[in-house]
Amino acid sequence: MVEHIVLFKWRAETTPEQIAQAVEGLKGLKESVPNVLDLSVGENFCDRAKGFTHGLVVRFPDKAALEVYGPHPAHQHVVQTFINPIREDILALDYEF
Repeated sequence: MVEHIVLFKWRAETTPEQIAQAVEGLKGLKESVPNVLDLSVGENFCDRAKGFTHGLVVRFPDKAALEVYGPHPAHQHVVQTFINPIREDILALDYEF
């Protein structure tokens, strides 16, 4: 199994509506991309997040499925349309377990 974790820091001028669109777009990837076993996305409530306000966790059966996810058209649409226009910073971590 592979866990894909992404943290998002939005630009200061980002509106709550833009964040909501990004979150909804990310949630939709569970049904749009093959071999996504589980997907969760939500707002941070920890005071140690260093400005990262939202997180995404996606579980895949293996590394091959993660490699399909990145360039998949549905994923790229969400990234290009909703994430990149409002992101200040992003942090990703992948591990196998």
